[in-house]
Amino acid sequence: MQKEEIMTKTLLAVLAHPDDESFGLGGTLALYASRGYDVYYVCATRGEAGTVDEEHLNGFKDIAEMRTDELMRAAKELGLKEVFFLGYRDSGMPGMDDNQHPNAQINAPIEEVAGKVVKYIRSLKPDVVLTFDPIGGYKHPDHIHIHKATVFAFANSDNDSFYPEAGEPFKPRALYFQVFPKGLLRAAVRLMPLFGKDPTKFGRNGDINIKELAEVTFPVHVRLDVRSVSDAKHRASECHASQGGGQMRRGLMGFVTRLFGEHEDYMRAFPPVGGNFNRKVDLFDVT
Repeated sequence: MQKEEIMTKTLLAVLAHPDDESFGLGGTLALYASRGYDVYYVCATRGEAGTVDEEHLNGFKDIAEMRTDELMRAAKELGLKEVFFLGYRDSGMPGMDDNQHPNAQINAPIEEVAGKVVKYIRSLKPDVVLTFDPIGGYKHPDHIHIHKATVFAFANSDNDSFYPEAGEPFKPRALYFQVFPKGLLRAAVRLMPLFGKDPTKFGRNGDINIKELAEVTFPVHVRLDVRSVSDAKHRASECHASQGGGQMRRGLMGFVTRLFGEHEDYMRAFPPVGGNFNRKVDLFDVT
């Protein structure tokens, strides 16, 4: 009797910067890697516009080289099989000079970026593709841009007339958007003022409005329990020390995360979700 061939399942995350793979959905990537799945990361930029203290640049020629090094070390902690870069430049937050750079990701046509993404979809043949939600998590321009490009690439991945040079048509089983747990954000909005913090000016540069984000609601179709890999996610986050990764389990937000549990939420964009849908606990359960 012929031995049945065991097919390895494959997960592909398409995001914008070094650290996106750890801070947002690091638990998800580590969880599936721990199960023996092939987990890949396509990163649009090398984080050139990130705010970095001088001490972190010791031994590196620039921010891009340093943040790439942080990403590659984080990838090992998460168990990623490989990391790929699209070659664009970090666009920075709205109003920054980096917005005007000719190679800034947001200045590239969506279809062009989608053409680069579809190459990896067709070559890696993932069962599941992950990207940001429509507002890019916290409205970062690069996050929104790569979301649009990934949706475009996914929709055309089996279209043989779309970038035929990018490989043979292939359609993954599912596309998901990672969404922030709104309960956690709402809790942060209530608790931050008690600690003397302004929820409308969160983050290292005070440019993230948590109160505004908490008011944007997306359906949660899959909720993953990532407690079993929380240590791996924490180690990966710590690799991004230049972006405050070592603070992820400390301070107010660390307290809120521990208080409300460790899980990562997803909205399923494809296949379409019907009205009688029951929330899943596995991204690969697309029934």
